[in-house]
Amino acid sequence: MNSADTIVRTLTRSPLIAVVLYFAVFGGLLATVSFSISDILDHRQALTQTADLLDQLRGRKPRGGDAAALAAEHRGTPFLEGPTVTVAGATLLQRVAAAVGKVGGTIQSSQVDVLGTQARDGLVGLVVSCEMEQPALQKLLYDLEAGMPFLFVEQLDVQVPQTTALNESGSGRVRVVLGVSGQWQGNK
Repeated sequence: MNSADTIVRTLTRSPLIAVVLYFAVFGGLLATVSFSISDILDHRQALTQTADLLDQLRGRKPRGGDAAALAAEHRGTPFLEGPTVTVAGATLLQRVAAAVGKVGGTIQSSQVDVLGTQARDGLVGLVVSCEMEQPALQKLLYDLEAGMPFLFVEQLDVQVPQTTALNESGSGRVRVVLGVSGQWQGNK
């Protein structure tokens, strides 16, 4: 007698064992099918997210979430606008001044660089000296780098007042020298 004959004899004597094995095999196959379908759906979702990200990067589609709110918050083109580089510099100054004003800061001085070495490559630079509350600095930097047109913070110098001048929450007026640049495309 071999082991195969013993298994067949045991299964034929007790139909309960055969039914339990049938349902175990059926459950295993059902689990395999459900895991496969779940895996296919996960891959499809990842593909959709990647395609959406690609469309966003190519500028064909606004970012996800509340698209209307994001479009209203970050309106405009990614480049500085203006028929001349001087007008583009003024646009850059207006954009930075609006961002500083939005966080409650004040501009002390500004200098637009439209004739520097980077101006030949279409970059317009701006150096701004301003004062603001310390917690507002992070909001300002986010607004400048996340908004439109695309701006790049190239210089950041923060002068914090003496610790005796700070209040208990660690906030106080800080003096910030900020170097910002943006791309101008001209009349191309």
